[in-house]
Amino acid sequence: MAVLVEHIWKTFQIPHEKRNTFFENLMGMVRPNHYETFSVLKDINFQVDAGECVGIIGDNGSGKSTLLKIIANILRATKGTVRVKGKMTPFLELGVGFNPDMTARENIGVYGTIMGLSRREIDERIDDVIEFAGLYKFEDTKLKNLSSGMQVRLAFSTAIQTDPDVLLVDEVLAVGDMEFQQKCFDVFNRYRKEGVTILFVSHDQGAVRRFCDRTLLLGGGEQRAFGETEEILDKYVYGAKEASLEGKEAVEKETTSVEPKRWGDKKVSITDVKFLDKFGGESGIFSSFDPMTIRIFYNAPSIIRDPVFGIALYTEQIQHLYGTNTELKNITIDQIEGEGYIDLEIESIPMLSGRFLLTVAVHPHEGKAYDWIDKQYSFNILPVGRDVGIFEVPCRWVA
Repeated sequence: MAVLVEHIWKTFQIPHEKRNTFFENLMGMVRPNHYETFSVLKDINFQVDAGECVGIIGDNGSGKSTLLKIIANILRATKGTVRVKGKMTPFLELGVGFNPDMTARENIGVYGTIMGLSRREIDERIDDVIEFAGLYKFEDTKLKNLSSGMQVRLAFSTAIQTDPDVLLVDEVLAVGDMEFQQKCFDVFNRYRKEGVTILFVSHDQGAVRRFCDRTLLLGGGEQRAFGETEEILDKYVYGAKEASLEGKEAVEKETTSVEPKRWGDKKVSITDVKFLDKFGGESGIFSSFDPMTIRIFYNAPSIIRDPVFGIALYTEQIQHLYGTNTELKNITIDQIEGEGYIDLEIESIPMLSGRFLLTVAVHPHEGKAYDWIDKQYSFNILPVGRDVGIFEVPCRWVA
């Protein structure tokens, strides 16, 4: 056991009225302020084994950073206990303690002391820090004259000199350029090989999937699930009711705000469209590369022979990405009558991230459409990898 968290609660008291002046505070001695109690964390329990990398995920405000600060002894829990075995290094707010009027080299000494390094260790490693940060040309430049990215590189390069047994990481990979992020990944890979225990807070599902053996899911300050990373990520994207419902409501709200665009003679009407995830449940949020089914519901008051169903995909900027229909895929539908549905099964979602608009239609092989609903449905894709752009392109590097 490297980290043990038992029955952790964290409660804050929020005053109902502000008191800024001396007179207001004096009056407060006669008239006590009233407070509202707000629980950020509610009975959190989990254990991390030595050498294990555990992810902590959840929506904004779910208590992830607060939990990490309690483990790091930056905040004190209202109730419960935390036990950490070995030397602990927190990568929580890189650069706290920097002096903007001191040079980069001087700040390494200050920040290194804050991170627990001795004077001798700082002197022995200061050149390594500057080299790793890529700041040789700027080592004697005042910190306030360096870019924010340079300052982050300097802080990270100093913090990794601490040789921890337990590492706490809070969204470090969300800052800096791609080269810096790759250096972060290389350091974490080295730590993992050396048996360092890591607790990793991140919104980057790809990084969590890549590094973490197990993952803790928080929601509204409560522990929703803790287990194998792949299973927990699926629960977060597809199974967490709050996240799913909020996402769906946002999609529906955005969809209804679009100016209606629909036409056709209604010999066949499209009555609904649903997006189904890999578990068969309806959702408006999907992970990239997962399967998805687009289910189109229809109603034909009388027999319609040989209809054609089709879809088209667009970005939010109305870039046409893809279109297909049953005729193009050599699918023949003899006839339809009454209510029914047809599925378009997507084996692997190729889009990397973003919100996408869907057009659905049913029409004869020639002539006027029965029903055409233009860009009135939408869904969101969450990234699981580190590539950028709209689509995944299957490829490999050969040296």
